[in-house]
Amino acid sequence: MLDDTDRRILRHYQHAPHLGPAELAELAGVTPATCARRLDRMQATGVIRANRAVIDWRALGYEVEVSLRVTLDKTQVRAFDEFMDAARNVPEVIEIQTFLGRVDLRLSVIARDMAHYQDLYRRAILTLPHIADIEALMHVARIKSDEVLPV
Repeated sequence: MLDDTDRRILRHYQHAPHLGPAELAELAGVTPATCARRLDRMQATGVIRANRAVIDWRALGYEVEVSLRVTLDKTQVRAFDEFMDAARNVPEVIEIQTFLGRVDLRLSVIARDMAHYQDLYRRAILTLPHIADIEALMHVARIKSDEVLPV
């Protein structure tokens, strides 16, 4: 369970994870030792899962992003596992989500341009195992992309 001090630290940390414990401690109104100890505890308990770089794929030349809604042939016992194992091996698949409902999975796929996407779709996506149906949704704009929580 998080207390007010933990929430204060997290509030500042999620906006500026690059800050060291001393700067973060000052913002949160605690000592650097307290801040470091609490950050360590929150990482050990899984409250803080990771620090990562958020890469702008467009800046690296990937102009096309597509969400693929995939329905699997669930008559095959290992359909989910085999599909996900194969999809993980496609470098341009940057996210895989599973769902309960009519759609089983969603893949986020990036490509340099439409020709690259078309090649990728034919060569690497349509050859994934156990696909019963697939629907492509072309990304137009990202309106909100935020993992900041109201702590």
